[in-house]
Amino acid sequence: MSDTGTGSGVEEAVADESAPGMLDEVWESLNGSPRTLSSKYFYDTRGSELFVEITHLPEYYPTRTERALLDTWAEELVARHDPRSLLELGAGSARKTRVLLDALVARRNDGAYLPQDVSGDFLEETARRLRREYPTLEVAPLVGDLTHPLDPGLEVPRPVMAALLGSTIGNFSDAQARGILANVRAFLGPGDRFLMGADLRPSAGKSREELEAAYNDSRGVTAAFNRNILSVLNHRLDTDFDPDRFRHRAFYDPEEGRIEMHLVALEGQEVTIPGRGRICLEAGESIRTEISRKYDRPTVESLFRRAGLTVVEWRTDPRGRYALAVGAPS
Repeated sequence: MSDTGTGSGVEEAVADESAPGMLDEVWESLNGSPRTLSSKYFYDTRGSELFVEITHLPEYYPTRTERALLDTWAEELVARHDPRSLLELGAGSARKTRVLLDALVARRNDGAYLPQDVSGDFLEETARRLRREYPTLEVAPLVGDLTHPLDPGLEVPRPVMAALLGSTIGNFSDAQARGILANVRAFLGPGDRFLMGADLRPSAGKSREELEAAYNDSRGVTAAFNRNILSVLNHRLDTDFDPDRFRHRAFYDPEEGRIEMHLVALEGQEVTIPGRGRICLEAGESIRTEISRKYDRPTVESLFRRAGLTVVEWRTDPRGRYALAVGAPS
């Protein structure tokens, strides 16, 4: 799970996706080894509501920990790097970004904020709200997928600070994450910076049990969020999943350095994918619905280096559970 927004942007992307293309993707991923579903399908209205609820759960530390880091560091960060604009990838509702915007507006009157997300309507609503809150700030929303290259002709007041918060980078494979950061690097110029949030691996300050509890809350909200992906497919594609016939499972894989979320079949069953065929699941067989990669400083530095970036600042919370890293073009 990531915390860049409420998921509304992804929801619209799913709604706009052609049914045949979506059917093909779901059919192929469910027939793969392992069986998987893309986490982008979590977010219908109910999924978005459940995710917001997750971010307020006592077990789910990433949201409040990143916000606390931004609260204590934003003013110093902006003063040191002196950006004229903030470009946020996967901005969503820009909830936490307001800490950075407050620091930017306090420092200069000609600042600009460029939130990027896949949902044009959602972005425009966010932009209208921010223009009211920050009348001296130029707000210019960018509709686009964060996995795609940024428009090289985009006019942005420089220096710019690009940001990818909420440990969103953890939801991508290593190759995909390198591609995202390489796209950012291609856009950055001298003096520009990249700010990234990363959830950290178990350590002396964070046990594996604490990490796994963030994805297995006692109230079962994350389990409901996970099963909701099947309801989304039933609604969008007219599949016939019964979410109550699956249990939620989330665990940390230390070799891969990531959390995996699965839906495990409680009994043998067949699921119809209209126009494609049937999927036969045995009792105990699982469908992986999400990965959430965890990092430490060496793995972040390696990721940055391979994308042409150098870590110039590194800040963690007192317990070492979460980090903010600042990268500069190498």
